[in-house]
Amino acid sequence: MENTQTSDKAAGRDFIRRIIDEDVKENRHGGKVVTRFPPEPNGFLHIGHAKSICLNFGIAEEYKGQCHLRFDDTDPTKEDVKYENSIEQDVKWLGFDWGKNLFHASDYFEKMFEFAVGLIKKGKAYVCGLNEEEIREYRGTVTAPGRISPYASRPVSEHLDLFQRMKAGEFPDGKYVVRARIDMASSNMKMRDPLLYRIRHAHHYRTGGKWCIYPMYDYAHPISDAIEGITHSICTLEFENNRELYDWVLNQIDGHFPYLPHQYEFARLDLQYTVMSKRKLLQLVEKQIVSGWDDPRLPTIAGLRRRGCTPESIRKFCELVGIAKANSSVEMSQLEFCLRDDLNTKAPRVLAVLRPLKVVIDNYPEGQTESLEGSYWPHDIPKTGSRPIPFTREIYIEKDDFMENPPKDFFRLAPGREVRLRYAYCITCTHVDKDPVTGEILAVHCTYDPETKSGTAPAGRKVKGTIHWVSSESPTAEVRLYDRLLSDSHSDADFLSQINPNSLETLTDCRVEPSLQNAGHGDRFQFERQGYFFVDPVDSKPGKLVFNRIVTLKDSWAKKQTK
Repeated sequence: MENTQTSDKAAGRDFIRRIIDEDVKENRHGGKVVTRFPPEPNGFLHIGHAKSICLNFGIAEEYKGQCHLRFDDTDPTKEDVKYENSIEQDVKWLGFDWGKNLFHASDYFEKMFEFAVGLIKKGKAYVCGLNEEEIREYRGTVTAPGRISPYASRPVSEHLDLFQRMKAGEFPDGKYVVRARIDMASSNMKMRDPLLYRIRHAHHYRTGGKWCIYPMYDYAHPISDAIEGITHSICTLEFENNRELYDWVLNQIDGHFPYLPHQYEFARLDLQYTVMSKRKLLQLVEKQIVSGWDDPRLPTIAGLRRRGCTPESIRKFCELVGIAKANSSVEMSQLEFCLRDDLNTKAPRVLAVLRPLKVVIDNYPEGQTESLEGSYWPHDIPKTGSRPIPFTREIYIEKDDFMENPPKDFFRLAPGREVRLRYAYCITCTHVDKDPVTGEILAVHCTYDPETKSGTAPAGRKVKGTIHWVSSESPTAEVRLYDRLLSDSHSDADFLSQINPNSLETLTDCRVEPSLQNAGHGDRFQFERQGYFFVDPVDSKPGKLVFNRIVTLKDSWAKKQTK
C-alpha cells in the first residue's frame, strides 16, 4: 500500500520535480538543489514570468535549497536600474525572498573575458568581421548548410590581438564580433558559429564605461550558472535549441566548477485575451493605448498588483496551470477563478451603486435617518463583523434594477412590483418622475412596509427579488471597470486592431456606503452583486475614492461570447 501511495504521489508531480527527486536520491550535486530566476532588466515582468518565479523559488523552498535572483545585464543599450528595482519589487510581492543571493551577469564579466581568450587560444572561437546581414547569409538555411566565415582562418595571434583591441575600444559598434567555432553544417542553427561577444559603446548602469564589449546571452548564461553553482537551470521551451550550445560552452571553457549545471525546459504561459510579448507590451505603453506599465488591463505583475489581484491568487493560478513540456493556451477564466476563490474569504461585503437611480420612499418620514446593521460576511465564511448602514427617505438603486415595462422573467423593481432592499425593508413602486422632454426616468417613487425590517417579508408573502442600494447621504466614488484587453482569445501580428474597446469603462458618479469613506490603499471589498474591487493605490486619496474592479462575481465574458 505504501509503495502504491508513493507512486501515485510521484505521478502527480511535474516532470521537473521528478527529475530533481531522482537527482537528490542519487546524491547528484552533493544532494544540493540550487535554482535561479535570471530576468533581463530591460522591461517589466508579466504573469508568464510569475510562473517561472513560482517554479524556481518554489522548488528551492520545497527542497530546502536556494534560489538566486540574477539579472542578465548584458545589453546596456536596453537596461536600466528602474527595471531592476521593479523586478525586485515584483518577486517580493509574490512572496519570495532571495536573501543574500542577488547577482548580476556583470559580476562575471572579467571571468567571461578570460574564458573567451581561452577559447580563442584553443581554436574554439575567433573574431569575425562580417556584418549582421553577411553573418545571416553565411549561416545558411534549415535545408542548406552554412559557409565558414573568411575571417575564421586567420592565425590565433591575430584573433587574440583583435579581441584585446575590441576590449580597448578601438573599433566602432558592429565592426567585429567574437564567434564560437563549432559546425556550420549543424542541423541546429544555434550551433553554426554563434556569436559570443559584440561591441557596445554604451553606458552600463552598473559598470559605467568600463566595458565596451558585452557577452551574448547564450555565452553569459551557462557561465553564470556554473560560477554560482546552479544545479538545475530551468527555462522556457523556446530555449530548447539553445541547450546544445549551453552544454558546449561549459564543456569547452577552462573553468574549475564543482559540477556542471544542466538546462531543463518547460512550456511558457500563453494566457488568452492578452499579450505576453515584451515587444507588444512596449507598443501598448509607447502608443499610450494603456496608461503605463501598471495599467490594470495589462498582464504585467505591476498591472495585476494595481488592479488588486492578490499574490496568493497568482501563485495559486501558476500552480493550477502546472508545468508541462508542450506549449498550450490557458483560458483567462482560470485566472479569474483563482482570484474569486482567494478573495471570497478575504474581501468583506459592502454595498455600492455604480449607475445610480434615485428612489423616493414617500411614506418614510422626511429628515429621518435610521441605522441598520449589515454583516460583512455571508454565513458560509467563518468570520464576524458588521457595520451600520444609514437608511433615509431617498436612496439610490442600480438603473438596471428598475424597468418600467419589464419582461415576464424580470424579478426586480417595476411599477406595482415589490422587492426586498438588502438589510432593509421591502418596497413597492407606485410611480415614476420623468423628464418631460427626453422621457428619461429621473426618480422612482415607492412605499415601504415597516413590518419588513431587514428585508424579510411576512409569512405567506412572496417577494422574489432582492436588490442592493445606498442612502442618498452616501459618498460618491469613481469606479473603473476593467475587462479583457483583447477581443480575440489570441493576439496576432495586427494585435492593435484586436484591442477590446470596452476593456475600460470609467464611472464617475457612483455611490458607496459610508463605511467606505475612509477606505485606504490596499483595501479590497466585494461590492454585492457587482464583483470584487480594490482601492486604487495611485489615484484614490482623501476626498476622492477610486476603485478598480478586480474581477466580476461570475464569468460574464463567457455569456457575452455566446450571445
